[in-house]
Amino acid sequence: MTKEIIQTDKAPQAIGTYSQAVKVGNTVYLSGQIPLVPATMTIIDGDISAQITQVFENLKAVVEAAGGDLSNIVKLNVFLTDLSHFPIVNEIMGRYFQAPYPARAAIGVAALPKDAGVEMDAIMQLDA
Repeated sequence: MTKEIIQTDKAPQAIGTYSQAVKVGNTVYLSGQIPLVPATMTIIDGDISAQITQVFENLKAVVEAAGGDLSNIVKLNVFLTDLSHFPIVNEIMGRYFQAPYPARAAIGVAALPKDAGVEMDAIMQLDA
């Protein structure tokens, strides 16, 4: 098995012992993204809408660095510290994805790194 590490400065740098994404064959496993602004490595100012948007922008940057686009995502996991924000996720996700949508899970969690309100990870399948 050959693993290719995906890295871009257009998304936040890893803040731990992980890679932004790992490509094996035509499958790319994207690490969780929180709403860090890549240039400052701080959580974006604003409400949960701003945080969700920043997470999608971060995912988009890593996906593009891997040679794909958001339509290549086949599985998306959303972690929220407040599940009442789920309708906002749906609204903003509609700006980034078109049908057919990826499979998705939404999970309520007690806390996320850097006190973020949202984190997302994904699996992407590239064309052969």
